[in-house]
Amino acid sequence: MDTTRVIIVAVGGQGNLLASKVLGEAALLANIPIHMSEIHGMAQRGGVVESTVIFGEADSAIISDGEADVLMGFEPSETLRALNKCNAKTLVITNLSPLMPFTVNIGKGVYPNLKLLQDLIRKKTGKLIAFNATNIAKEAGSIMAVNMVLLGALIQTSTVPLTADHVKTIIRSKTKKAFSDINLKAFELGFSAAARI
Repeated sequence: MDTTRVIIVAVGGQGNLLASKVLGEAALLANIPIHMSEIHGMAQRGGVVESTVIFGEADSAIISDGEADVLMGFEPSETLRALNKCNAKTLVITNLSPLMPFTVNIGKGVYPNLKLLQDLIRKKTGKLIAFNATNIAKEAGSIMAVNMVLLGALIQTSTVPLTADHVKTIIRSKTKKAFSDINLKAFELGFSAAARI
């Protein structure tokens, strides 16, 4: 099978690590070789969290600059910041709902213009799927389900070697029971949203 390299970036608390865990468990369920790594950084203080998930054979779980087949961003400026991992064929899936950094909130920084951000991503990559995953998560029942919305969008693209059934099985069995229905609805809504873009 071909190797598929996925990098996931988020701000601490957005559920990046759960999303990568679901992908990893789904790959094990599907009998697909998987390599994973995480960088937590200043996650507890709202800093970046980066996960890599590599499907297929690989010598390392690290994704070098220009190697990502997929970049999935939970926050638009973090997606932009990780653009160096992409190449001209990379699929980028990003949430368009910003979480303003501390520096912007105190007037010491400027948040990137979302239209310009999308234009830049489109110029440097193969395809961009950009939508407000936060609003879709709220529609599913919880703002915390952004990760499941974006997983739905990823699976809809058929870029990774997993089916929706693989992922939904893991969501049912490995996420907290109290949130299982919300997570499944968020996944389905994200899948549908990506199909419309």
